[in-house]
Amino acid sequence: MKKFIIILLSFLFLLPQAFASKEEIKFNLKFGFVKGGEAKLIISDTSFNGEKAIHYFLVGKTTGLTDKLFGVNDVYETTVDAQTRLPLKSIRNIKEGKYRWYNETLFYHDIDSLNSQKSGWREAPENLVDIISVFFYFINQHLFEEIEVGHTVTLPTFHADKIDDVTVKYLGEDRVETDMGKIDCFVLAPVVDKGKLLKRSDGLKFFISKETKMPVLLEFDMKVGALRAILKSYKIDGVEQVTK
Repeated sequence: MKKFIIILLSFLFLLPQAFASKEEIKFNLKFGFVKGGEAKLIISDTSFNGEKAIHYFLVGKTTGLTDKLFGVNDVYETTVDAQTRLPLKSIRNIKEGKYRWYNETLFYHDIDSLNSQKSGWREAPENLVDIISVFFYFINQHLFEEIEVGHTVTLPTFHADKIDDVTVKYLGEDRVETDMGKIDCFVLAPVVDKGKLLKRSDGLKFFISKETKMPVLLEFDMKVGALRAILKSYKIDGVEQVTK
């Protein structure tokens, strides 16, 4: 179960577009009707080496009984190029029970390389993304408009000091009931090994607002029940938004 909490907090906020100078999105994590955690993403305009960039700051943590069982308090930061959405620098600061992990990585796309604080310099595939920027890149490349229901897109992705391919399957559209009303969504599913807990390999689903391109719901379809991340609030430059 702990592995799935960690994956959820890692992927929870990978999809909103950054149109304003600062966006803040909050979610509640629920096991059935029981709150098990919360997460927040702050998206802000910045600069990197004198060029326009976007900074993503994600913090996710367990609460209550879930915190006593798993003790997850993870922070991810990624700075990306404002035009390409490719990562320039990433920070991963992980606290999960007694486990600790901290790493900083710089990306050099002009020479297809990266420099990791943990492992040093290495070659990298073209258009490498990281675990935070992968879906921003997906949206920025207009892949929603190009992909058909049932088809997949595979992107090289850097995570936990490793380079792996992440495959995303497009499942179509759905309408999601939220505290902010009914929202028409695209549905995406990272294709993963279903293991012992998921009912199927595409049992992890992202519901993305067609209008705002922000995440509305993240759902694990598990053999023991549903694990859901539900939209709590959405602010632009400090002003609460009402989505449709």
